[in-house]
Amino acid sequence: MKPKVFIARNVPKEVENYIAKHCIYDKWDRPELIPRDALLASLSDAEGLLTFGGKIDAELLDHAPKLKVVSTMSVGYNHFDLAAMKARGVMGTNTPDVLNETVADLIFALILASARRVTELDRYVKEGQWKRGNNQNLFGLDVHHKKLGIIGMGGIGEAVARRATWGFQMEVLYHNRSRKPAAESELGATYCSMDKLLQEADFIVLMTPLTPETQRLIGEREFGLMKPSAIFINASRGQTVDEQALISALEQKTIYGAGLDVFEREPISPDNPLLKLPNVITLPHIGSATSKTRFDMAMLAAQNMVAALNGHIPPQLVKELRA
Repeated sequence: MKPKVFIARNVPKEVENYIAKHCIYDKWDRPELIPRDALLASLSDAEGLLTFGGKIDAELLDHAPKLKVVSTMSVGYNHFDLAAMKARGVMGTNTPDVLNETVADLIFALILASARRVTELDRYVKEGQWKRGNNQNLFGLDVHHKKLGIIGMGGIGEAVARRATWGFQMEVLYHNRSRKPAAESELGATYCSMDKLLQEADFIVLMTPLTPETQRLIGEREFGLMKPSAIFINASRGQTVDEQALISALEQKTIYGAGLDVFEREPISPDNPLLKLPNVITLPHIGSATSKTRFDMAMLAAQNMVAALNGHIPPQLVKELRA
């Protein structure tokens, strides 16, 4: 008998067909996100769950007594209650690595657009403000040959460093829980304390996972250490930053600008001051949002789930749930 699974988000047909070869499945096939009560009601006999987010906690596990694996189509798994899952022997998997280059592309887009004020000046032209004369008010900042600081030198951070070093002749500083000798030898990246990075870098990219240790990692003190000409980029998780401190730093010109793909609360509230500031770019959490990358993430999530249900250790079992 094939195991039964529930697919909680639309996936490409090829991914659905792959699951069908190995499992009996039900799915949520509407464009909107599945409501919590509908999800809970769908899990009574499910052994596997393919999802993209939403809390995997004791309440959900109570509604899923047969559940063996939760496979998320994301790198982050801060929506997993790891203690509750471990207590019940439920595996959890994620989809790292397949999105590294795509997210790195977006991070560099934010760096370039913030430095050269691309979105601000796009509005300037469309609103009919472009006149002949002295255009010094349109000046931005150079990116090439500047100093890039990366906080969190994982796979995405290394992909950003490659673009910076080889494409823009930037000097790369990084701060990480452990040193990365390969990045140091291949890219000339320099390991340093976070304070030194914040004080010296022209562009600061935050790419840490969200953990109790990294929650609000960057706040008023950290923004105060940055150069007035610094640009801050966050494509990790919104909760890694004290958002009010960021707003103050941008309003008071403590830093030059910011490029953000993530926020403390998502979707962002329409009255959030960040939306009214000209020196910040705001994107709707699209780091991995290309057709190919989202396909690859969905397929890897399906493969993780099928492997677990077939008695194998899934390729991307989250480290905290490993035996």
